[in-house]
Order: sequence, then structure tokens, then C-alpha cells
Amino acid sequence: MSHLLLPYALCSLLAAEPAATPTTPTPPAATAKPTETAPGSVEPLDFTAQAKLLYRVVACAGDAALPAHTDAKMVAVYCKGQTRQMGKYKKTWVGVAEPFIGTVKPPGLPTTLVYPFGGGDLLSALTTYPDAKDITTMSLEHAGDPRRIDKVGSAELSTSLELIRKTANGLLVANDSKTENLMKGQRGELPGQLSFFLIALAVHGYEPVSLRYFKVEPDGSLRYLTEKDEALLESQRAELLHAGWTSPDFSVAFSNSELKFVKTGGDPKDVKVHRHIAANLDDDHFGKDAGLKKYLEGKGRVCAMTKAASYLLWRDSFSTIRDYLLGHMEFMISDSTGIPPKFATQAGFVQETYGKFEVSFLGASKDHNKDFKKLWSSQPYRTLPFRYGYIDGKRNFHMLVTKRAPPNAG
Repeated sequence: MSHLLLPYALCSLLAAEPAATPTTPTPPAATAKPTETAPGSVEPLDFTAQAKLLYRVVACAGDAALPAHTDAKMVAVYCKGQTRQMGKYKKTWVGVAEPFIGTVKPPGLPTTLVYPFGGGDLLSALTTYPDAKDITTMSLEHAGDPRRIDKVGSAELSTSLELIRKTANGLLVANDSKTENLMKGQRGELPGQLSFFLIALAVHGYEPVSLRYFKVEPDGSLRYLTEKDEALLESQRAELLHAGWTSPDFSVAFSNSELKFVKTGGDPKDVKVHRHIAANLDDDHFGKDAGLKKYLEGKGRVCAMTKAASYLLWRDSFSTIRDYLLGHMEFMISDSTGIPPKFATQAGFVQETYGKFEVSFLGASKDHNKDFKKLWSSQPYRTLPFRYGYIDGKRNFHMLVTKRAPPNAG
């Protein structure tokens, strides 16, 4: 099926390779939680007004007034279809997956979530961990420039809304996104990733209350974008993070977003935060990025998830992010693109299977395929009434729970 293409890596990454040699994950570092900083006394730029306008236009929610230059009839036509699709998704996927996943999670889990290879998938993050208060997603995609909504003309808006409608369907219909859809969102008058995040808020009954952009400093702290930064970086395009990826058409200043949100009509003090970081997570990049590693280590104990992630956690070349997860997470939900059994067992985790798995959807390590098939066949069949990320190579729904073994296990 065409909608089941990889959401993170390109076809050049998909050649099967031998199983990686297990490594012992590094214990959590005694790192202080990074301080959120802005340079000197300069106030960070605030893009909340743009976030609320985008929320109204692309997520069809909120009460932001449309500017005079915005074609209200065009937005209404788009929203008629988009609202219908969002409602269907909420009923047929969120309404099934959220309560089901709730039954497999133990009480007392951390409310901090780290989601590598997450693309624009705040939708699934909020479904999988509705109690999460601090969410970090990381992927090759940049968040996007929110400012263009202030001036976009009717012709450009029509084209951009159609692009958002088509690209969002990967999440709203198939529960993952095509690579080409994620790449298309890197260009145009509406910020693709940020639009996905705002659609996720609307589906889950949240509304944005703050939008800022930041850079992760070498010490793991966050430096928020200021007016001076914006001017200095305006002509510098966002970095191409993979050789085969589509180049973004906006400033590097808008790579990493911080979106704060609350329940619509709920307690305005009950604020949650989602940060998206544009990053290549292979060992040659993330493995050498001391700042991002310190930022993540400062989160302390976390929950984790991944899905439709091209089996990258199976590979030697993604061992650093895999070892970070094994060293810091308490609980993880994934499809078969999660952590292979040999690494999980060595790090003191047990794994519980749902649905059926026979072979990886994409070409991947034969040894890890054998281990996953053995894992599924060794446990009683547990039904899975929804698709979570990839189907397997035989079109089976499947889901994997990875959790720390009890102290007396074994």
C-alpha cells in the first residue's frame, strides 16, 4: 500500500544489514535538568498569535479572527472536509487505541515522553500517553515558519491548504505519514510540521497558548529565538538533515518549536509542553551532539514510543539513540520498529506482544526478524483491534510493550 512508506529514512537506508552487536547502555547521568535560557535580558520572540491563527485555519478550531486578506469561504470549504476527517479519526482510532493502550500501562509512569523519529506525529503521542505533560519529538523535519500566515494571499493559501489536507491524511487515515508527505511539508506558505501539531491539539481537545522557537545549546539548555537572532538568521536556510531530503524553504531559526497548550475550556494553569527538535539521530550526528544528549539526559526517567520508524533502532548506526532509550526509559510502546529483544533483555527489560508478527514490513536484519518472530510465538496471542504504525510483511497489526523487569524477575 502506498501510504505505508517510511516516515523517517529514505530507501537508501533500507538494505538489510547484519544484527548489531549488543552494547551495554550507559546508566542515566546525574545531570541537572537543563535551564531554559534566553541570551542576556533579551526577551524571546513570541509567535502565539500566529499559532492561534494557524490553529483556526489548518486545524479548524479556536476563535481567532481571520484577517481581512484571508478568504473566509476558502477556509470554510477546507474545514468542512478537514473537520469531518478529524472527527472520523478521533472516533475510529483515538476512541479505540487510547482506552486499549491505557489497559497495558502500569500506574505511576513518568509524565515525560521522548519520541524519536516522530515526524509530525503529536497525534499518536497524545493518544498513547494522554497523561504526558512534557513531550519531545525528534526527526529530520523542521517545525516551519509560522509568520507567512500573516500575509499569505488567496492563491497561495488555496495551494497550501490542499497540501496540508493531503499530507495530514497520512496520519488521519493511515496513522503514519509517507516520506514524501513529510518532505512536502518543508516547503510552502503553511508550516507543515507545526500544522500537524496543531491538528493534533484540535483532535485531542487542546488549544495552543504559546509558541516559541529555540536552539539547543552545548550544555543542554535552550536558547530561545530573539528579534536579533531572527534578523541574523533570516537569510540562512534550515539545514538539510539527510542527503536525499527536500530542502526547507524557510530560515534555520524555525527548526525547533516549543508549543505550550491546555485543554479547551479546562484549567488554564494545567499547561503541557511539546518540543520538536529537527535532528538526524544516527551515530554520526546525534552521537556527536553533546547538547542534544545533555538535554535529553536532563529529562531524567522517561516514557518512550516509536512507530513506523524504518527499523532504524535495529541498526548499528543508530546505537547511541537506542542506548539513550535503554538507559533512561521506564516504559515504551512501539510497533516492530522498536528495540530488538537482544538489546532490551540485556538492559533489564521484558517485552509483551500484541497482535501478530511474522516478518518486517521493510527489509531489515534477518537475525532481529528471527528474534521478533520468536518473541511473538513464545507468548499467548493478545488481540490488537487497531493498527499501530507499520503492519508487518504479512499485513498483520502488531504492537510491542517494552518495560523494566520487576526487581525479583529472573
